[in-house]
Amino acid sequence: MMNYELFKAVVGDKILGYMPSEYQDSKVDINSVSKVNQTLDGLNIIPTDDRDIKVVPCIYLNDMYENYKECNDLEEVLKKAATSMEKAFYQGPDTSHMLDYEQAKNNIIMQLVNTGQNKEMLENLPHREFQDLSIIYRWLVDKDREGIASAMVNVNLAEKLGMNEEQLFQAAVVNTKSLLPPTYRSMNDVIREMFMKDGIMPLEFMDMIVEEVPDDHAMYVISNDKGINGAASMLYEDGLHELAEKLGSDLYIMPSSVHEVIAVSVNIGDPNELAQMVAEINMEDVPLEERLSNQVYHYDKDLRKLSLATDTPNKRLDGVASEVNLIYDSKNQSR
Repeated sequence: MMNYELFKAVVGDKILGYMPSEYQDSKVDINSVSKVNQTLDGLNIIPTDDRDIKVVPCIYLNDMYENYKECNDLEEVLKKAATSMEKAFYQGPDTSHMLDYEQAKNNIIMQLVNTGQNKEMLENLPHREFQDLSIIYRWLVDKDREGIASAMVNVNLAEKLGMNEEQLFQAAVVNTKSLLPPTYRSMNDVIREMFMKDGIMPLEFMDMIVEEVPDDHAMYVISNDKGINGAASMLYEDGLHELAEKLGSDLYIMPSSVHEVIAVSVNIGDPNELAQMVAEINMEDVPLEERLSNQVYHYDKDLRKLSLATDTPNKRLDGVASEVNLIYDSKNQSR
């Protein structure tokens, strides 16, 4: 079986042979694409003629390689990729409605990402740091019952919009709360909703199983009405304050993912133990692209301020040990 680097070279060389004849003179580009928490290799097929192309599709070689490792059949992987590419050329989304830059300021929203894990990506994005996180901006293109469609605002797009970072931030603060309203729900209610949605059991049986938890041990899920990139809802202090007043204590905020965070009373336990639990869940259950942080945050209801409660050493979200730790270990081993 080929290693990844050889696989990447072979795919770049052979992919056009699996495309229809009209693409045989196209250009194949493989470039690094910065995504949240990771950098992927994106493959583009760019026609060199004058045809009207709505969008140049991109397929990620990293995903192709995972498929290759599963099936060990290069031809099958290439055929599947070529079929996806061809379909994307003909059925790619019509982005003409996205070009109304004058209306964009009404649809700029914010997302939270981990600063340390996304240094390369953030170099090309207007952003502002908050604790160990960064606020980035997205252009909300569409919102329906199924979810949302949005585009990340990079430096070039911000320039076209005529908006600097401060303007993006001011617009996003208002728009995010309006377009994706924050939600604060008890974990029991979330569990009930999941079971009821799947039709697993009637409500009366559900109430017998899900016991009411005292406020000082209750968990609350903070997100937005779509459950997408909802961790940014913890930036709205009024919601945190109302919840803290309800619980009668300060809050610890545990980052479940970029989509949601979990709030609990500070009476529940030690923040470092909670951070260890967060890190373990991140590594075992949360996809890399959805991880937010291994730290825990503290909301002071009297100061009405959100800050870091922990500073644990396992800051990376991909499980890779830091260079400092590796040097320290090697010195210890040499003694």
